[in-house]
Amino acid sequence: MKTLVVGASTNPERYSFIATNMLKSYGHEVVLYGKKSGEVAGSVIETAQKPFEGIDTITMYVGANHQSELYNYLIQLKPRRIIFNPGTENPVFEEKALQAGIEVEEACTLVLLSTKQY
Repeated sequence: MKTLVVGASTNPERYSFIATNMLKSYGHEVVLYGKKSGEVAGSVIETAQKPFEGIDTITMYVGANHQSELYNYLIQLKPRRIIFNPGTENPVFEEKALQAGIEVEEACTLVLLSTKQY
């Protein structure tokens, strides 16, 4: 299962950093998208909106006020679901995703992983 981490960061105190490492430790393939390039757990943070293939899950670590420029990009990746982590909830984007046939979850990726619900 391939996961796109949106809002990826090289800062070890950021939840996106922790989630990237945890996803990889659980055996998930991870691709990263963020504002600043860098590397986390052996994966490069892409700063361009690349046409990633085979994305099952997008996990959001970008606040709602910075998501509008990502709506079309993320929807066209055709993920199975988008997880809106605490602080990233966005009713407008969630509705757009649902209309595109994408599952939406307001949940914490770290909790889902640790409770084997991911």
